[in-house]
Amino acid sequence: MELLLKNGYVVDAANDFEGVADVLIDKGVIVKCEPNITDAADKVIDCSGRTVIPGLCDMHVHFRDPGQTHKEDIISGSEAAAAGGVTAVACMPNTDPVIDNAKTVKYILDKAKKAKIKVYPIGCITKGQKGEELCDFIELRQAGCVAVSDDGKPVMSARMMAQAMTRAHYAGLRVISHCEDPEIVAGGIINHGKISKELGVKGIHRTSEDTMTAREIILAQDMEIPIHIAHVSTSTSMMWVRFGARYGTMVTSETCPHYFTLTDDMLRTRDADYRMNPPLRTEHDVLAISEGVCDGTIDCIVTDHAPHSPEEKADFEKAPFGVVGLETSLAVTLTELYHNDKISLKRIVRLMSVNPRKILGIPGGSFSEGAPADIAIFDINEEWTVDPEKFHSKSRNSCFKGRKLKGRVKMTIVDGKVVYEDG
Repeated sequence: MELLLKNGYVVDAANDFEGVADVLIDKGVIVKCEPNITDAADKVIDCSGRTVIPGLCDMHVHFRDPGQTHKEDIISGSEAAAAGGVTAVACMPNTDPVIDNAKTVKYILDKAKKAKIKVYPIGCITKGQKGEELCDFIELRQAGCVAVSDDGKPVMSARMMAQAMTRAHYAGLRVISHCEDPEIVAGGIINHGKISKELGVKGIHRTSEDTMTAREIILAQDMEIPIHIAHVSTSTSMMWVRFGARYGTMVTSETCPHYFTLTDDMLRTRDADYRMNPPLRTEHDVLAISEGVCDGTIDCIVTDHAPHSPEEKADFEKAPFGVVGLETSLAVTLTELYHNDKISLKRIVRLMSVNPRKILGIPGGSFSEGAPADIAIFDINEEWTVDPEKFHSKSRNSCFKGRKLKGRVKMTIVDGKVVYEDG
């Protein structure tokens, strides 16, 4: 046998197991997970005092590759992911060129062969992300895409979105909706409210997200076709998702750590590292999103990892939207939710490992026999301060910079091989 992890506190939500156990790995897959394994192994790692979980799956990242590799590329993005305990990512298609054909999908998959983690492409809903003509979903699926989205832009036509949801469903792909009405955004750069007025900048009204979230859920309910709502940030969108789930609508959803942690008060510093889209909202919204994460309404925690160079982020009002998050997402979630007794470790594993894979239809997320040996090992109590200068990402635009967190990834394993080790 290749590898034996001894004495770790194993959390396997998919199999409803939590407790001290060993994990035996051979040829890149789980052989067994149980207490006191005595089988011989080529390498034994003592995980005493460490928590052992299936590797995280971040189903919403931007690796900027192809086209903007000065910000990030597939290799540097995978390094950042591994450092955060993430063993699989799904890359959004708003690259240059966009991912709307088999050739670009092949480029990503070919480059990902050299990555430390598993990289899955998401294709466009419309050609060129122009909202005018649907992509060939069967072609994208056969090329290797696991979902479709025009993330970064909405599909404004309800008729076209309905067609996309139907065609994607029968091609075996989930539609991920970027819920935003640009006519309501109208050049806004932060949340519309007290802080935008105080700073004298144009705000983004919450109805830009809420109206589109409602539309997607109504379409899904009417057609009985699944929809996935990206980066939920408002209390009203949270209400719509809860309404849809309660009445049997096939809706899944995600949010990011900054939406259940930070408010638009952070913008008082006029630091563009706190500007993302959707923007940071109010305390009321933060509480609503946190409740949705904890009570099971929200299905996934993702990062929306969106790297930008320091030069691009230097001008508060002109800087592009986006923050990096792969290296802090687990630690922020542990700090804000687990250590404050709001959520269990099993729930975190479901949100960050099991559910994203289930939605995308990709393997992993458990310690079942034969499952991929993709594993994150962390010290649940280690405290550390976020220093973006130490990130593995090419970019440093973190909204958690300088923040003290509790819980640190110590080792990441992909297909039975150690791809990251702290220190």
